[in-house]
Amino acid sequence: MGYVPSSIASSLATGLTRNVGVVIPFVNRWFFAEVLEGIESALISAGYDLTLYRLHDDAARRQHIFDYLLRRKRVDAVVVVGISLNPLEVGSLAALGKPIVGIGGEIPAISTVSIDDASASKFLTDHLVSLGHTRIMHLGGDQHEQMDFAVHTQRLAGFRQALATAGLSHPGDFRAVAYSIPGGYAGALAVLSDPSTRPTAIVAGCDEIAIGVILAARQLGIAVPAQLSVVGIDGHALAEMFGLTTLEQHPTEQGERAVQLILDRLVPHTGAIPNERITMPVDFIVRRSSTAPPPNTAPPRRD
Repeated sequence: MGYVPSSIASSLATGLTRNVGVVIPFVNRWFFAEVLEGIESALISAGYDLTLYRLHDDAARRQHIFDYLLRRKRVDAVVVVGISLNPLEVGSLAALGKPIVGIGGEIPAISTVSIDDASASKFLTDHLVSLGHTRIMHLGGDQHEQMDFAVHTQRLAGFRQALATAGLSHPGDFRAVAYSIPGGYAGALAVLSDPSTRPTAIVAGCDEIAIGVILAARQLGIAVPAQLSVVGIDGHALAEMFGLTTLEQHPTEQGERAVQLILDRLVPHTGAIPNERITMPVDFIVRRSSTAPPPNTAPPRRD
């Protein structure tokens, strides 16, 4: 007969709204869009709705979400994506008495899902060292304009750890660029223009930066990978098109895993479920953008 139960009436009877709130800083950036797709797909499969809250930089509007909107909308649980919560915000969410899961980094007293950013960057740098590169540079995010969870710092730290282990640490191994294809392109034009200081390999802070580097190399007539190897982190949809060697971090699966944690906590239990810190696996995909350095490459200068 086409009857559809009233969700409002059902919530009065069960105490559940079958609605999950998702707090996210961006909806138009690749990583966040992929995570959101995973969350939405998993929630729909489980018969849940989604209410999206985009977090703003303005402190008052940000606090308004935690103090008022999440309470007013009556959600069963909250997923926080790519946001490092301060103690006051953690307290506001805890006061809801609802399951809370974070994606992107460690948050005290909350279950979280993320990759190990420092290890990812170190792994890629080790890969280039194993190929014989000694003049390696990192194009990553500005250390004074951090993403939450200090992603820029962690990826730079992993890179430098690998260099130090290989005995290759030297000044001038890092350049800050915007986390985007144009950012990688502009940074690479500056770095690659001088043959006397040009690296033979670049570890990009993300795949979009790496793609910008490849485009800049083409502009300058530098062959990738014969004259310049490039690697990235993410598993961006464009990586295969550009033949990019990358570590795929599968953000869609991170979203799905976060929803599973939420659903596990919505089932009645005899005791509290302990918080978990889940490090998601990554996949190393070798493509045509990385190879051994060109012959007669000079070692890095020591200052």
